[in-house]
Amino acid sequence: MSAIAQDQDLDMEKLQPVEVRPIDEAEPVKPQGFFAKIRYYEEFLDRKMGIESHSLDRVHPEDRQSPSPVVMAFMWASATMNISCFSTGFMGKSFGLSLGQTIPIVIFATLLGAMVTGWCATMGPGTGLRQVAISRYSLGFYPSSIIALLNVIEQLGWASVNCITGGLALSAVSNGHVSIAVGVVIVACISLLFSFVGLRGVLLYEKYAWMLFFIIFMIIYGEAAHRANLGEAPTVTGMTRSGNVLSLISVIYGSSASWSSIVSDFYVHYPVNTPKIKVFLYTTLGITIPTCIGMLLGACIASALDDNPEWAVAYEVGIGEILKTIIYPDGFAKFLLVLLVLSGIGVNCIAIYAGALSAQLFAPPCAKVPRVIWSFLIFVCILLLGIVGRNHLLEVLENFLSLLGYWNTSFFAILFIEHYYFRKGSLANYDLDAWNTPSRMPVGYAGLTAFLCGAAGWIVGMVETYYVGVLAAMIGADGGDIANELALVFTTVSYVPLRILELRYVGR
Repeated sequence: MSAIAQDQDLDMEKLQPVEVRPIDEAEPVKPQGFFAKIRYYEEFLDRKMGIESHSLDRVHPEDRQSPSPVVMAFMWASATMNISCFSTGFMGKSFGLSLGQTIPIVIFATLLGAMVTGWCATMGPGTGLRQVAISRYSLGFYPSSIIALLNVIEQLGWASVNCITGGLALSAVSNGHVSIAVGVVIVACISLLFSFVGLRGVLLYEKYAWMLFFIIFMIIYGEAAHRANLGEAPTVTGMTRSGNVLSLISVIYGSSASWSSIVSDFYVHYPVNTPKIKVFLYTTLGITIPTCIGMLLGACIASALDDNPEWAVAYEVGIGEILKTIIYPDGFAKFLLVLLVLSGIGVNCIAIYAGALSAQLFAPPCAKVPRVIWSFLIFVCILLLGIVGRNHLLEVLENFLSLLGYWNTSFFAILFIEHYYFRKGSLANYDLDAWNTPSRMPVGYAGLTAFLCGAAGWIVGMVETYYVGVLAAMIGADGGDIANELALVFTTVSYVPLRILELRYVGR
């Protein structure tokens, strides 16, 4: 072959296309280090199963999905129609209030708290950011870590309460052969499996689970509601009754408002142009209606305890036992109780997922720890809390749910004022690409100070088992919880002038 021909062959070989694998199909090099290796396998599972390894990042408009907004309502229906809400319905009687007084309080307070959550939800599709990240635009980058920490504590509390109620149900089904502690472990383990998959797994479960729980609650209504004592008289009067009404409102409001600090975590995949009114209504009603179904059922049964000794004895044993006594026949009751255990899993999926995200958003170093590790650590804490508090359900509910409402009220007030007063109600006034850049976020002097002023309102207005605020103690013999009202006023009055000064002298 001539030299010219050989040169031509070499040139042709150089021109042959080289097969290049797409970047997203190429296998990444296995990294070194413990966290790096976990992140590698997390991303591998994300490619294979979609477990959402980059859950903190802002979801850009072009990467959004197009789920129906009605799924928002289904998700909250599955999370709130559960044994814990049913248990909360008994608190009206524990405060000495009649069924006629408890019913309007449950409806009004639940709706009010759900509206707070519904408004916060409208920020999710528009920004593509998680709720803690959104709070950085008002509270400041570093002060928002307080919200992240409180979120983790809140989700631990919610999940442990639901593990306790699930454990009580399993113990009742087994006639005491399965201890409450073992039931807590079973519910927590199942919840961890769903939350590990990420938002896709959580939403898949929540989308359909509510239908089962709705049917079960309707069956219980049919077997128990006719026993409700509508003529029940309150056992407290005067200022004491007024104080107890305020305290019950605080507990129930806190139950629904507590979702406001995490709600956008589950809406980041909705299109930017999702109508805000739909987001607000589906979220608000999706929380209000199912919550009221469970709480009002509990209130109806509580009103019948005085006239039904068998129910009263069963109630002293536990929530699971009274449900087993009410539902008949016995085999059918055990079957429904097993299914109701799944209702606690719905809340726990949300709690573990959102708690892990908040833990990552607490500080930049925490973001380097993979979500699956945070999920596991939260799971361990849930187990410990559930086992320790398993014999004090109503006391845990009363103290825990009230505290949730306090700080979520301050959180909502700051976000609301910042959005409508300082940013003119337009997302165009947010630098969304700067969500993780401290130098482009507010310093947080105004946000942190206003939040602490709100905390002063909680302290003087709260009614807890271990502490009654100075102002709250003036309302009746047991005190009247006005912490949410004071938190709203103190936070609002302080944030506006402080933010004006911050913008004038700091500039961001």
